[in-house]
Amino acid sequence: MYIKEVLTATDRRLFHKFQRDLYRGDDRFVAPLEFQVENIFTPSKNEFFKHGSATRFLLFDDQDRVIGRVAAFINENKAFTFQQPTGGMGFFECIEDRTAAFRLMDQARAWLAERGMEAMDGPINFGENDNFWGLLVEGFEESCWGMPYNPPYYKQFFEEYGFKLYFEQVTNMLDLRKPFPERFWKVADWARSKPDFSYKHVTFKDIDKFMQDFKEIYDDAWQFHENFTPIDPRTLAKELKEGRGVVDPKMIWFAYHQDEPIAFLVMFPDAGQIFKHFDGKMNWLNRLRFLCMKRRHMMTRTRITIMGIKPKYQRYGIESAIFYYLNEVMKTKPWYTHIELSWVGDFNPKMRALHESVGATFYQRHYTYRCLFDQTKDFERSSVIAKDTKQKYMQALAEKEAAAHTDAR
Repeated sequence: MYIKEVLTATDRRLFHKFQRDLYRGDDRFVAPLEFQVENIFTPSKNEFFKHGSATRFLLFDDQDRVIGRVAAFINENKAFTFQQPTGGMGFFECIEDRTAAFRLMDQARAWLAERGMEAMDGPINFGENDNFWGLLVEGFEESCWGMPYNPPYYKQFFEEYGFKLYFEQVTNMLDLRKPFPERFWKVADWARSKPDFSYKHVTFKDIDKFMQDFKEIYDDAWQFHENFTPIDPRTLAKELKEGRGVVDPKMIWFAYHQDEPIAFLVMFPDAGQIFKHFDGKMNWLNRLRFLCMKRRHMMTRTRITIMGIKPKYQRYGIESAIFYYLNEVMKTKPWYTHIELSWVGDFNPKMRALHESVGATFYQRHYTYRCLFDQTKDFERSSVIAKDTKQKYMQALAEKEAAAHTDAR
């Protein structure tokens, strides 16, 4: 066996081809589009290179055949916020061979250690956690676009190498053909009746304004979690504009109190139901095929990738009201039968409770692992977001006002 860093166009082709060959014959696997993955490793396309670095490797056997691949990366905005400086490992694929798997993991670890890292999370993405994040460990069904799929034997490789569960990711499925629980609609009606609250779906002509609102809500809603990193609205706006062929603006909703943005829900059609026929390629012919399949309503499910609400406005039933308006939209699109709610971490009990309240059922479970390079050090799992972040918000606000009052004196 020998390892080679991915540097040439040939290496890049092999990186993608190996994954497709590995899953050949498995109808549950949907190959990512090559350009989508390449953009992650292209500095001019990925904003994370402004505060990080990344590389990829291929593993060959003695007959010069590719038998594995892996990527390693460092997000400097997050790496040094943990007890041990922590990098990332992802895009792992390997034949069912323990020695080969460990060789790939060793390579990622060595690259990270050379750059000052003392731990690595994996499998994760060099980007936001809505795509290519986590190892599938339960529910080996076809995943929605962006959610990873992998063979069951990967779990043993990770755990035997020394990776430990950092947090669990649960994906639930909502069957739109079944009625929502009556109690849920009562909460939604109560929330919608409140004065000074309004609800709007995204429009492309105002996309920059909506993305600024997204950032304001996101930065407020996630401030109490250890994995929080402020988000760049320019990146979001760029991704939405580039994905106009897939994005349905009526599936992205915002809530406002008077003119203040307070909550959002982001949902996309599951383009993977079409892309699975393209074998990772998006050429001119496949673009035409996509438009044709889209008109034939071959996308029958959607994926909610993220929801957020400012702590100040929690317990107002805002999420239920957003679901009401979203459900009204879905009634006009009867070809959609399911909504995938993905993913919610075990560090977020409030969102798990919301999934249960709408009648969603379990679909898949992914793990995000962490491997400490020094196994003698104490391992800590991801912290849980407090159920009552509103209380924490009010406490933080009071402390800030008290400090300002003291300074004024």
